[in-house]
Amino acid sequence: MNLIEIQTPDGTAEAYLTGSGPGVLFFIDAIGLRPQIVEMADRIAAWGYTVLAPNTLYRSGTAQQTSPDGDLRAPGAREAFFETVGPRLAALTPDAAARDIPAYLGALREHADGHDVGVVGYCMGARLAIRAASSDPAVVAAAGFHGGGLVTDDPDSPHVGLPNARAEFVFGHADHDRGMPPKAVETLGRVLADAGLTAKNEVYPDSPHGYSMNDTSMYHEPGAERSFTELRALLDRILRG
Repeated sequence: MNLIEIQTPDGTAEAYLTGSGPGVLFFIDAIGLRPQIVEMADRIAAWGYTVLAPNTLYRSGTAQQTSPDGDLRAPGAREAFFETVGPRLAALTPDAAARDIPAYLGALREHADGHDVGVVGYCMGARLAIRAASSDPAVVAAAGFHGGGLVTDDPDSPHVGLPNARAEFVFGHADHDRGMPPKAVETLGRVLADAGLTAKNEVYPDSPHGYSMNDTSMYHEPGAERSFTELRALLDRILRG
């Protein structure tokens, strides 16, 4: 995995850079910047995009240090790995994300064609995708798949910033996801509509949390392939339309 380095206000973040064309910022899940992310980023890049996937967990270690060294498809392995994830997520506060995101977008624009960009996030990355779209008007397409905690009671909940966004959104929620129960999905849809934003806000049937990650026991091919189809249609429509 060939990585570049991005200087943020808080330190140095590694990032995987691939492809050419309009820019897409790829926000990883909590499992880390690993071969699965490279595979997914390369797939998006093959559609004709420059894709940047930063190690958003850099405060807790390098990409290698924050990624699993075992097979998360083995019984109990994913659950055991997630016992180590809590402190890493705690370090990525909303304020920390607000400092990081401009650095990531700046690095992407150094390599991509044009100024307007898209963002996509998976699991925790979906929260970052919303924050990016809510903080930079050049983010014109945003997608989040099996995201958790997109709508909470906290004053800095990701959805609170949506009235500041101008992107078109696509959300593919996991089925029966404790991190995005039906009420939260409904609230997200209402906030998007009230903000006048064009959006798809859908639950993918039978797709569990983490459905897009085929290196874990949660992989669900129908949901994963649907997410790629929806993402490509969004990017092509907005960044190439």
